[in-house]
Amino acid sequence: MSLKATTVDSRNPNYPTALLTKKGQAQFSRIFIIGDPELLKRQWLGLFCSVKCPGDLILRTYDLARALRDAGVPVIGGFHTPIEKDCLDLLLRGKQPVVICPARDIENMRLGKDLKTGIGERRLLVLSPFEGMGRRTTAQISERRNQFVSTLAAAAFVAYANPGGKTEALSGGFLRAGKPLYTFETQYNKYILEIGAKPVDPNMLAQWAGSLSAR
Repeated sequence: MSLKATTVDSRNPNYPTALLTKKGQAQFSRIFIIGDPELLKRQWLGLFCSVKCPGDLILRTYDLARALRDAGVPVIGGFHTPIEKDCLDLLLRGKQPVVICPARDIENMRLGKDLKTGIGERRLLVLSPFEGMGRRTTAQISERRNQFVSTLAAAAFVAYANPGGKTEALSGGFLRAGKPLYTFETQYNKYILEIGAKPVDPNMLAQWAGSLSAR
């Protein structure tokens, strides 16, 4: 399995069907892939969490990552915020598929041992819509990356959305697209629960993750 990025556009059979809309092709006309593009045919669960997360939800989010890993649920994310990065570490200890979408181009991206192993085992994909920007990351680029992830995801779990923040706005957009959005059943996520996110009991994460993998 090559560790070099390959370019895919809408004429390529590996171009994700989720992007085959007028808006999708306008926003992400070309994407760059490291890994097995066949993974893009899976149904992905997007995983998001705001940069600042209440202490009560941190351990629950780690439990969520373990439950998704153990149930074999395919997960996609930017894995940029501190909690998301920790979740990625937990997911990489499993065998389920993972797609990582950095907020940067991946042409000369350094890949750690765990990422190389996952790519070699055809269960991990590094995916980006960006080119010619190196490691440079801005808030705008991160926001566009999150839009990219939410477009590719069939459903999403938002561990925590800071009131008035970008993750909260992303949640609203996801729901308007008619996709299932899940979050912890807690007062911390009151707003996104009120606008339509489906509550998940933190004590029933294994059962919930198992229901996703059974679909």
